[in-house]
Amino acid sequence: MHTIDYLIFVVYMLVMLGVGFYFYKKNTSSEDFYVSGRNMSSWHIGLSVVATDVGGGFSIGLGGLGFTMGISGSWMLFTGLIGAWLSAVLLIPKVSKLGHQHKFFTFPQIFNHFYTPKVALLAGVISAIGYIGFTSSQVLAGAKLASATIAGLDLQWALLIMGAIAVIYTAVGGLKAVIYTDTIQWIILISGLVFIGIPMAYHAVGGYDAIQSTLAPEFLSLTNVSWHQLLNWAVTIIPIWFIGMTLYQRIYACKDEKEAKKAWFIAGLFEWPIMAFMGVILGMLAKVAATQGMFDGIANATTMDSEMGLPILLSTILPVGLMGLMLSSYFSAILSTADSCLMAASGNIVTDIIEKFTKKEFTEKKMLQVSQLVTLSVGVFAILLASQMQNVLELMLYSYAFMVSGLFVPVLGALFWKKSNPTAAFWSMLLGGSTTIGLILSKNKLPFNYTLPKELDANIFGISISLVTFLLLSNYYHKKSLSI
Repeated sequence: MHTIDYLIFVVYMLVMLGVGFYFYKKNTSSEDFYVSGRNMSSWHIGLSVVATDVGGGFSIGLGGLGFTMGISGSWMLFTGLIGAWLSAVLLIPKVSKLGHQHKFFTFPQIFNHFYTPKVALLAGVISAIGYIGFTSSQVLAGAKLASATIAGLDLQWALLIMGAIAVIYTAVGGLKAVIYTDTIQWIILISGLVFIGIPMAYHAVGGYDAIQSTLAPEFLSLTNVSWHQLLNWAVTIIPIWFIGMTLYQRIYACKDEKEAKKAWFIAGLFEWPIMAFMGVILGMLAKVAATQGMFDGIANATTMDSEMGLPILLSTILPVGLMGLMLSSYFSAILSTADSCLMAASGNIVTDIIEKFTKKEFTEKKMLQVSQLVTLSVGVFAILLASQMQNVLELMLYSYAFMVSGLFVPVLGALFWKKSNPTAAFWSMLLGGSTTIGLILSKNKLPFNYTLPKELDANIFGISISLVTFLLLSNYYHKKSLSI
C-alpha cells in the first residue's frame, strides 16, 4: 500500500479510539456502560444491529457465497430479515417491558425471571463462552486481513494492534461507544461498497456483458439454491434473533418498545435486500475477475479460497487512496462485530456469573469499575486465544451452535408457554447443545441425509432434541404439580 493509504487507515483507527475516550467520562454507572442509559434512538440502534450482525460475516461470508453460487447467496440474509421482523413482533413487546421494569442488562436475566438462578447461571456461562469465541475470531480475522494487506506486518503484531484498538475503545466507552462507532463503521462500509467497491469492480471486469459471458447462467438466477440449504440457513440464523446477548442489550438500550421495534424493522430491511445483494454481487465480480485471469500470479481461479476472492479483487483494482478507504471499510465490518461480542461476553460474566457467585451489592461507581476491568480482561484473553489457536473460527462455530441449540427452545418456552419448568429448561439446554456439538465433532454423516446431496445442519437435530426434552419434562412436572 501507498503512504496515503496507510495515513487514511491510521486516521480511521484513531477516530475509533477517540469515540471510546469521548464516552469514557460520560459513563457514570453500569447502566450507562451496558445499556447506554436506556435512551438510544431507533436509527442508532438499527444501524448498530446491522453492523454487528453482518459485519465480520458480511465482509467474508457473503463475498464467498457470491463467488461460488451467485446472487442466490443473498437468500442467506433473507433469513436475517425474517428473524429481525419476527423478533420485533413477538419478542420485543415482552422483553422491552421486562428490561425497563426490572432494569435488566443481559439476556440470561430473562431466565432468572422466568425460571431459577441455576438456569440463568447456565445460560450465562453458555452465552459468555460463545461470545468470547466470537470476539477471538473477529480479532483474528482483522489481523489476517491487516497482515495480508500491509507489507511486512507480522500476523502476531497485527493481532496485538487490531485487538488493542477494539478492546480499548470498548472497555473505556461501553455500549454507547460501541453503538456510535458501529454507526460510523456501517456508514464507512456502505459508502465504500456503494461508491468505490462495486462501481470500480464492475468497470474493471468489463460490465454486464462480460459478467454474462463469463459466468454460468445459474449465477444470475435467484433459484440456484436447494431447499435444505435454505432450511440450514433459517435454523442457523433466525434463532439468534431470539437468544443473542448483543441484541438483548440493544433492546434494553432503546428508549421504549416503539423505538426498539422500529430499530429491528430498519435492521431487517438493511440486511435484505441491501447488504445481501451488495455482498454477493461483489463476490460474483471477483469470480469474473478470477476467471478472466486478473489474479494470475496471485491465486489460481480454480483452487483459490472463495472467501479470498473479494479482498484480492479490491487489492488488485483499487488505486492509491481508495485502497486505504476500502481497507478501513473492511475493518469497520470486523470491528463492529468484535466490539459488540466483547460487550456481550463482559455483560454475561459481570451480571450473570460474578454477581451470582459473590452475592455482593456493589456501588454504582464500583460496578462501573468492575465492568470496565472485566471487559478489558476478556478482551486480553480473546487476543491471547486468537494468537494461540489458528482454528478460532471452529471454536466460534461450535460455541454458536451450542448457544442456538441450547437456548432457543427454553427462551421461547419462558416467554410463550405457561407450562414451562426450570428443570425442563436446564436439561433442554444441556441435551440440545450437547447433541449439536457431538454431531459436529463426530464428523459422521448426519441422520436422514442418505437422499440428499448435502447434509442438514447439526443445529436442526440439536434444537429438535432440546424441544422434545423441554416438552416432555414440562408436561411431566405440570401434571405432577396438578396431582399434588
